[in-house]
Amino acid sequence: MVRVLVNGAKGRMGSEAVKAINNDPELTLVGEADVGDDLAAKIAETQADVVVDLTAASAGYNNTQTILNAGARPVIGTSGFQQHQVDELQQLSIEKKLGGLIAPNFSVGAVLMMKFAAEAAKFLPDVEVIEAHSPQKEESPSGTGVRTVELIAQARTKAATPTSDKELIEGARGAKLHDVPLHSVRLPGVVAQQTVFFGGLSETLKIEHNSQHRESFMPGICLACKQVMTREQLVYGLEHLMD
Repeated sequence: MVRVLVNGAKGRMGSEAVKAINNDPELTLVGEADVGDDLAAKIAETQADVVVDLTAASAGYNNTQTILNAGARPVIGTSGFQQHQVDELQQLSIEKKLGGLIAPNFSVGAVLMMKFAAEAAKFLPDVEVIEAHSPQKEESPSGTGVRTVELIAQARTKAATPTSDKELIEGARGAKLHDVPLHSVRLPGVVAQQTVFFGGLSETLKIEHNSQHRESFMPGICLACKQVMTREQLVYGLEHLMD
């Protein structure tokens, strides 16, 4: 039985995670933490094997360090990590011989969407990404949007068709990452949506994923809690635990 502590348990994602872990016969919820709690002390008190962190992007890096230094395995659902931070945390996990995960998205469907987009990019290099979340999301673009563009850039074998950079209103063409336009939408009523829009010779292709409720992320969280127990290094992206 894997002993799990949820950090950010009072939030919308955290409360769903608490329910999901309680309903999984291979997991046992040993504690809940939130803002103002001493995370290291909670880990020591509960003897947690795994800590699911669903707090804020601004706290993700420090919380992951705290979890690893306390001897637990991190399953991180906050985004906004810089590559050098991921590299540093991976090195720390290797030193501690602890598996872990930083997941831009816990949805199995979203991971498949990213994989399909990377495959399509080998043949259709002209692409734009539109991601949408609720107004409460702390950062833009989302970790899912950034990760999707990274996978597209790695897979693309040809350069995109040049387009005009002229904007009558600044920002009209969105941000650009690895020469891929990336657009962020923040609207009430949205949980998480993303469209990867490809263009080719007299054809277009849209790969779209919608999370209609936060429960869609729970199978991925439960899977990660089990899989990190068999690893000795932190990975970036749920796909590494699904293969």
